[in-house]
Amino acid sequence: MKIDVLQNPDLELIEFLSDKLTEFNWQRWEVSERLPLAVQATDDDGNVLAGASGRTFGDWLLLDRLWVSDELRGQHIGSQLLEQMELAAKQRGCTKCLLDTLNFQAKPFYEKHGYTVQWVQEGYPRDGCKYFMTKDL
Repeated sequence: MKIDVLQNPDLELIEFLSDKLTEFNWQRWEVSERLPLAVQATDDDGNVLAGASGRTFGDWLLLDRLWVSDELRGQHIGSQLLEQMELAAKQRGCTKCLLDTLNFQAKPFYEKHGYTVQWVQEGYPRDGCKYFMTKDL
């Protein structure tokens, strides 16, 4: 056997490893489906101005991303997106949400919406931190 350190690995290798780990997990995990979920706000031309995405599995919504364009910030669009994601997740049977946010991102926003910090990764990636937050839906 030979072990190589790859400073710039091919995307194919990364996808292969991801697929193999996913295969392993699905054989042992208590849930049998993980479904993507997203909401978006578009202008009259169909351009995305804001959106959120994540996935649902078991009792959980995992919120991966929530983004609002600069011109729409401060107009409660993020709150509407978050509420729609939570509602859609509840309609799928989810009772909890998990997300993470960096120290310069949206911790106060999520706290305003009922999320609480469960864990803080200090020194991430160097001087900042990452907050892992949950909410009962």
